[in-house]
Amino acid sequence: MPVLIGTCGWQYRDWRGGLYPEGVPQRLWLEEYARHFPAVENDGAFYRLPERGTFAAWHDRTPPGFVMAVKAGRFLTHVRRLKDPGEPVARLMDRARGLGERLGPVLLQLPPTLRADPGLLDAVLGSFPRGARVAVEPRHDSWWTDRTAGVLADRGAALCWADRGSRPVTPLWRTAGWGYVRFHEGRASPWPGYGRRALASWAERLADAWPASGEVYAFFNNDQGGAAVRDAAGLLRAVAATGRAAAPPAASRE
Repeated sequence: MPVLIGTCGWQYRDWRGGLYPEGVPQRLWLEEYARHFPAVENDGAFYRLPERGTFAAWHDRTPPGFVMAVKAGRFLTHVRRLKDPGEPVARLMDRARGLGERLGPVLLQLPPTLRADPGLLDAVLGSFPRGARVAVEPRHDSWWTDRTAGVLADRGAALCWADRGSRPVTPLWRTAGWGYVRFHEGRASPWPGYGRRALASWAERLADAWPASGEVYAFFNNDQGGAAVRDAAGLLRAVAATGRAAAPPAASRE
């Protein structure tokens, strides 16, 4: 299975004139995005959960094979802080199913002030339907324990490997048969891009950690100035150089 590389979101105005030619209207940016990348993380769902019909429209606007990961809403992660997850998880999944076969993993990015509570995490992961892929990005150091790793592994959830400053800021645990990586900010110039050496190091890391049968999702969150677009393309080249399969744009497979 390949490495699927993309960006965290696609509607950034400063990508006009770069990824999006001047003549392409904003309402067609998703279609244009899918011409270049096989997957996207829907970061906007964190701020406002779209209706099921909106997810269904995204399905219809993208080609077969395209994958959309969905970042869980802040109501679940930042307002309720993972407590009483049943209703918000059910609502999220009911609406996201509008994506049909385009639906990828769900990302739970935890607040940086949320201290470890493995029992609470287990309850949240248990609220998702069987077969759903869930990646978890804790951001408080108290989570880095064997108990946390055990909860993730028992539930088949992936620890989201996060990079900031061109270096990992999370343990590199493999807790599922698939992986999820987020790139927040590189150290190269112009900021916040990643240099060729950093991307090559990550490509080698992924190749070493994940066998060819393991699917890996990698998304760039450094959207400013189009850095995410350039870095996603750079990681694709770096992964290919390791001999690991990198998924081509879904539009090219039609």
